[in-house]
Amino acid sequence: MSIGNALSNALSGLNAVSRAADVVSSNVSNAMTEGYGRREIELTSQTLGRFGAGVEVTSITRQSDPVITGERRIADGEVALAETRTDFLNDFTRAMGQPDEAGSISGQIVSLEASLIEASSRPESEARLQNVLYAAQSLTEKINSTADSLVESRIAADQDIGKAVDVLQSSLQQVADLNVAIQQGQSSGYDINSLLDKRQSVVDQISQIVPVKEVLRENNMVALYTPGGSILVDSKAAELGFSTVATIAPEMSVASGALSGLTINGQPVSTDANKGPIAGGRLAGLFEVRDELIPDAQIKLDAVARDLIERFQTSDVDPTLAIGDAGFFTDGGEAFDPLNEVALSGRLSVNSGVDPVQSGDLWKIRDGLGASAEGEQGNASLLLAMTDALQSSRVVSSGGFSSAERTASGLSADFYSIIESDALNFETGMSFSAARQENLKSIELEAGVDTDFEMQQLLIIERNYAANAKVIQTVDTLLNQLIGMV
Repeated sequence: MSIGNALSNALSGLNAVSRAADVVSSNVSNAMTEGYGRREIELTSQTLGRFGAGVEVTSITRQSDPVITGERRIADGEVALAETRTDFLNDFTRAMGQPDEAGSISGQIVSLEASLIEASSRPESEARLQNVLYAAQSLTEKINSTADSLVESRIAADQDIGKAVDVLQSSLQQVADLNVAIQQGQSSGYDINSLLDKRQSVVDQISQIVPVKEVLRENNMVALYTPGGSILVDSKAAELGFSTVATIAPEMSVASGALSGLTINGQPVSTDANKGPIAGGRLAGLFEVRDELIPDAQIKLDAVARDLIERFQTSDVDPTLAIGDAGFFTDGGEAFDPLNEVALSGRLSVNSGVDPVQSGDLWKIRDGLGASAEGEQGNASLLLAMTDALQSSRVVSSGGFSSAERTASGLSADFYSIIESDALNFETGMSFSAARQENLKSIELEAGVDTDFEMQQLLIIERNYAANAKVIQTVDTLLNQLIGMV
């Protein structure tokens, strides 16, 4: 081997170890960076004729496990779905209040019972009759405010769907743009690893909104599909369609055309959270909250309001009521019509005939809503009948409850129990998905940057650098000696 070949080999070695040092430093500095794929330098020997010509850096490859990453993304979507469900149910149970809290729906019914019992013991007491009115008004206000919370949650869910669709559309376009940049960079011989990192981060964000499966195409491009079979990115990004609304009434739905569904490339798609084309992510969860969970809670809350009205809207409780008259509790001041139950909980009110503020007479709580004149002040029969009406067990007329008989407070407690049970089931599912997600993340990290290993590599690089530098120094000494001999 000539001195020139030795020098060339050493210089190529210096170049290789400097590139290797750059790779190690990049790995170490990005050890905590989400979406970063560990780099490895690939080397090959060079020959020139029959002699070695040093070493060549063939590529710097990005390490990843697409199978584990794909499974982790599915878990990301499952966690996001469960969080969306439980967040709504937890908010709703707070709006209803715990059954053992005085300010809850159940607590307000108990307060009404107590006020009726106290008033029946001294029916002549105007203060006790006033307490009955206050307790009844507090109960209707609590049911009204709970109904209002459902409307607000539904509007918020609709707005959140719009935001999620906008973010998803933007992210899909980013993936399509990065696909083009990666293809162009690879064709030009540039390092595309940073672009691959960026694309992985974007796809990870997408998978929380809609779980996706990544399919590798030519030139490191990818296509994205949902587990349900919808194409989100292939040669280009899919076009998503959704329109928000300013206000939502309880009777509004996608089926009636009052609320927007989701379209992909102009085609309506199912938003079923469990088996639809976009099942499993936050977006499907928001659709489920808006179109299923809230309407179901509304139906049950309306059933509680209906049960309360029907307990008092009968001549068995108040003999002074005529057919078609409103009872102690009303549907916005009118008698309840079974054909108009939707959103009843938001219209529930106390009959104005017993409210002095609304030109009513407080004594009608004792003597009857249809009474034309004040009766005997010591007569507690109506107050006792109203107490029995609250405490008696009856089958609920609507709401999808079981056929078991319940008291008024028992019905509200059962309603709370159903919501709490659903929330617990969703939280259990979320715990399982979160544990699976963490396990898959740990496996991903094991294949990621190991700083101890990188430091070991750096020591090897240091020794190799010193060895190649020593070769160059030796060649320099030999050349100086040869020059000195001339």
